[in-house]
Amino acid sequence: MWFKNLRLYCLAQPFDLTQEELEAQLGENLFTPCASYDKSKLGWVNPLGDATPEPAEGEDGETGDEPLSHVVGDYIMLCAKRQDKLLPAAVVREATAEKVAEIQERQARKVYRKEKREIQDDVYASLLPRAFTRSTRVYAYISRRDNLLVVDTPSAPKAEEFLNLLRDTLGSFPVALPDPKSAPSAVMTRWLKEGHAAEGFQINDDCELVSARDASNVVRLKGQELDGEEIQAHLEAGKQARHLGVVWKGHLSCNIMEDLSIKRLKFENMKEESDGMDAETPAQKFDQEFALMTLELSAFFQDLFNAFGGLEDPKKKLLPDNRNKED
Repeated sequence: MWFKNLRLYCLAQPFDLTQEELEAQLGENLFTPCASYDKSKLGWVNPLGDATPEPAEGEDGETGDEPLSHVVGDYIMLCAKRQDKLLPAAVVREATAEKVAEIQERQARKVYRKEKREIQDDVYASLLPRAFTRSTRVYAYISRRDNLLVVDTPSAPKAEEFLNLLRDTLGSFPVALPDPKSAPSAVMTRWLKEGHAAEGFQINDDCELVSARDASNVVRLKGQELDGEEIQAHLEAGKQARHLGVVWKGHLSCNIMEDLSIKRLKFENMKEESDGMDAETPAQKFDQEFALMTLELSAFFQDLFNAFGGLEDPKKKLLPDNRNKED
């Protein structure tokens, strides 16, 4: 279990639920598959996933008896599963057009816009039970040690969906986005100008520069040295780093984004270390990887936040609760 992208939320208060209390609340939002007329369903599943024993014949793998959290030390792994009905708009439009044409021919009259919308809604409802489904999972862990929620996704909307499910489950979960005391874009731009990063970090071969005057003026560089004259010319012209590739202590590489989210995360040597450990079962291997990853990321987060001057108190900029926000 190695995360590839990180979106971070700072907890405004310590997370003090016991595992038993957490399990009881997670069980109130257990994942269930889409029924005939559901467009999508979202809920909690066992984070060990494929590391759990195979279900008995006739079961679908979500028995409701499996744990919905996995705790190792100060870290609590969770997994949200989403199932969506796949009903392409083109299919609905074609079926609607056929229905409209049939009515116009049979009744010798024109079908107007309002009635077309009603027919389209009826067609959609009739096709929905026959639609294919697609399932996705989003993993995250709560770090009591770092007071963070760490979500493995590059997508802000998916991270927000996970957060809202957690809020629905717990009733309240006050968090804030990391608010560094020094603007990441300005700090990363300075690193490029000076040719070196903060202690523990080494500039890698990937960055994106954007003009402060024109956001459409973007330069993307990948797989090349970032200390040449070309980079310096862009910086002198006023461009700033929107994201920057770094290597941290030779242990992991990633791209630091201007909002302190992390993309393209790679654990350089730790996978080999994990593969060299003895694990009798997939669950034991999951435990080993989870323990190695979380301990490494805790040290990384400390250096990451320090590189940008530390973080402001999350209580000052709590995120609004968007659970009741209309789409």
